[in-house]
Amino acid sequence: MTQPPSPGTLVEIDAGSAGRPDIVWLDNAVLRLGFVPALGGRLLSVRLHGRETLWRNTELLDENLHPVPPHMPAPVSGPMSVWNNYGGDKTWPAPQGWSGPAEWAGPPDPVLDSGPYDRRVERIPGAVTLTMTSGHDPRTGLTLTRSVTLRDGQSCYDVRLEARNTSAEPVRWALWNVTQRAAGEPGRGGVYVGVTDGDHRAVPLAVGTGVPRHEALGTDRVLVPHQDVVGKVGFPGASGWLAHGAHGITTTQAFTTDPGGDYPDGGSRVEVWMEHPLGEPIEHLGGLHPRARIVEIELLGPSTTLAPGEHTALEYRCATATGEGEVRAVTPVGHWESGARFAAYVGGELLVDGIPYGRVPAGAVIALDSDLIDSRVTLRENGTGDDHDLGTAPDPGRAHDRKETP
Repeated sequence: MTQPPSPGTLVEIDAGSAGRPDIVWLDNAVLRLGFVPALGGRLLSVRLHGRETLWRNTELLDENLHPVPPHMPAPVSGPMSVWNNYGGDKTWPAPQGWSGPAEWAGPPDPVLDSGPYDRRVERIPGAVTLTMTSGHDPRTGLTLTRSVTLRDGQSCYDVRLEARNTSAEPVRWALWNVTQRAAGEPGRGGVYVGVTDGDHRAVPLAVGTGVPRHEALGTDRVLVPHQDVVGKVGFPGASGWLAHGAHGITTTQAFTTDPGGDYPDGGSRVEVWMEHPLGEPIEHLGGLHPRARIVEIELLGPSTTLAPGEHTALEYRCATATGEGEVRAVTPVGHWESGARFAAYVGGELLVDGIPYGRVPAGAVIALDSDLIDSRVTLRENGTGDDHDLGTAPDPGRAHDRKETP
């Protein structure tokens, strides 16, 4: 059933039936987002002009996000071996662990990860917001809320996460958002993380078969290349953006960090998990059995002590565009790749030193001539005429100052 649209954006409700949850689709003609609130409030499909950008477990859900028989969705608890990893994008509390009540012993988890979330759709001029809210989780004392806003004609969406203490006692947790994407083959591309002032520190986390290696790219970035490893690495020096490129599409996430915040997992603000198919389960990870090439790009907020009724929040912008070049910088309306290539999230006209250069639609890439390197670039947005300062086009000669770090 299709509800009356706001200008440029459709909301479609695929009503469920016995054994099949409701599905909510938001579509602005550039991006099509598919949510299944009953499956832990998950965003399970992000399609750029029809091309899927998220990893989804096709053994459990088909392309319409319907369960694949004989699978029957239901809340699940127990060891990692029984977790239904649907894929997509979801929110959990951190730190993760199984040593005591101060750690979240999931997934699986019958409330926050696999329980049903309520949903609410709100329309404002030029945008639609879907808000999904979990039930109360007695293990953590939390209720989680996930709000996603999609604006007309853009290849980005804004996310607000909230963890509220709905128990009768103080609790201390951090928000942790996990997005799964299909990994590329080793030797090509990976995850870029912006860092502050040469802070390339890395924290080994959740080691399965090893710790993902990373490379320092100058003073402002690190790269975790695609590799055959099962494990995670965290970055305490993350400056507020990350990007993953594979299969001809790049997804970025931009967020605000708290310099004085007490982040979990050794101070990690960003974490990257990688896995590849293995013949046997990993017993020391609860029987987790990787069967696909997956990259998880993960954002964290600071750990916060919450009195009853108090909440903590984390906001970020997620965007996608064609191409998988080396990402140099991320802005609210697009990202720069090596070779002075700009990938736009908002359609408009590029101005170079105030002079019109060319038009670029949302989700596409435009390349600047090499003689315009270090020129000041502005994007004049379609419709509104707003000017967005993009900084200067990066010099490709500065892109390869690499140092591999163990």
